[in-house]
Amino acid sequence: MNRTGNRTGAKTEAKTEAKPGPKRDTTREPTRTKAKPAASKDKPRCGLCGKRKKLTRTECCGQWICDDEDSYVLFSYAHNSCARNHRRYTLCGMHFVEEHRGSWQDCKKCRRLIEPELYAYFGTNDYNFEKLANPPAYEPTHCTGCNKVIKLASDSYTLAKGGTYCISCYSLA
Repeated sequence: MNRTGNRTGAKTEAKTEAKPGPKRDTTREPTRTKAKPAASKDKPRCGLCGKRKKLTRTECCGQWICDDEDSYVLFSYAHNSCARNHRRYTLCGMHFVEEHRGSWQDCKKCRRLIEPELYAYFGTNDYNFEKLANPPAYEPTHCTGCNKVIKLASDSYTLAKGGTYCISCYSLA
């Protein structure tokens, strides 16, 4: 017999033991992350971007909107301010600034004030809380110099010498 109690020369059964894995402390409760408190359903959101911080109500229609006009850089023409975008690029905002009476959707003064293309854009863009149901059809604006189509809402252009000129032709006019 050898030290382990087996006879020498006798076949021994192979003992397979499971290798120990990482030890788990079963006495401790599992670590849990603290859940953020659910946002109150009553807390207002910006009607354009959905943010909940630093809000105000629009003067024109009383909707909740980001109070972020201070983030606009003068003459940058950036569209990074919900409040400015609604005031400057919607019929609702224009109607209020022009001090027209009644609903902006039915205002004949607003309709006559700007080109049909801009009227349609101002009534249907993403800066509106409520979009114009039936925007008017319009003929595209063409450059007086080269006949290129000018998108009044987004392209650079100028009105001069009896026509509308794209930025390329304006320097020649």
